[in-house]
Amino acid sequence: MLSVFLLCMFCHPSLLFFFFFLMIRRPPRSPLSSSSAASDVYKRQGINAEYGDQPEAMSRRYDSRTTIFSPDGRLYQVEYAMEAIGHAGAALGVLAKDGVVLAAEKIVTSKLLEVEKTSEKMYKVDDFIACAVAGIRADANILINRARLVAQQYQYKYQEPMPVEQLIQQICDLKQGYTQFGGMRPFGVSFLFAGYDEKLGYQLYQSDPSGNYGGWKAYAIGQNSTSAQSVLKQEYDEDIDLHQALLLAIKVLSKTMDSTNLTADKLEFATLDQNGYRLLREDELQALLEEADLSTNTTSDL
Repeated sequence: MLSVFLLCMFCHPSLLFFFFFLMIRRPPRSPLSSSSAASDVYKRQGINAEYGDQPEAMSRRYDSRTTIFSPDGRLYQVEYAMEAIGHAGAALGVLAKDGVVLAAEKIVTSKLLEVEKTSEKMYKVDDFIACAVAGIRADANILINRARLVAQQYQYKYQEPMPVEQLIQQICDLKQGYTQFGGMRPFGVSFLFAGYDEKLGYQLYQSDPSGNYGGWKAYAIGQNSTSAQSVLKQEYDEDIDLHQALLLAIKVLSKTMDSTNLTADKLEFATLDQNGYRLLREDELQALLEEADLSTNTTSDL
């Protein structure tokens, strides 16, 4: 019998494949068994299969990649990047008639840490473009180096400074690309760009990890940005000059910073005016703090 079977297999090779198919073929599962298996998985994950905890289940399912929308139209990784910026040191910008003020809170993690000779929150991009950052500094360095390169390439090609909004648009296009392609994560940093060009004058822009940007008269990012925004809405005036904008920035930071005593070593201020970008020294910040206290006392006495 075995010899006959082997002879048939030798004469008809197709029978060998048919026999192999019968050996490995499995009977199909019933719908009842598959649904019960799925319910067991839901139970192990703490999800009710019929009425389950839908928001939590959806977030666990769709927050692992930046390229997948959740059913309610959200990109969770981009929202997580914005949440990380909310825990960073505060930064704000104020647009004045004769310049732009950038101010930021310097977070000192330890007394043993050596004070940096360069700025922690302020960066110069071009002679008339600067920015303040809130978020992951390593991510900020990548984007700032890119912005400097783009500005210099434009200067070399056209022999004139690059328009501020055009530069910001190119940087935001790069940030948006990191939310659309797999294997990447959004940049965990938000920017306040201050700039000047001959067409639009002094400008202030804000950009977030999603790649969106917008022009503002005054804006705050980072920790306690919501309360800082409310103070700016109440105190900002379109007719203020650069010095009044400096005092307004100090007032906003004094009300929103977690520190009880506002000292010069905890602040970073920069201005952009007709003379270009300038980072304020510590003695200049101390003089502004004293002047801000005098103006407050005078107002309360009246």
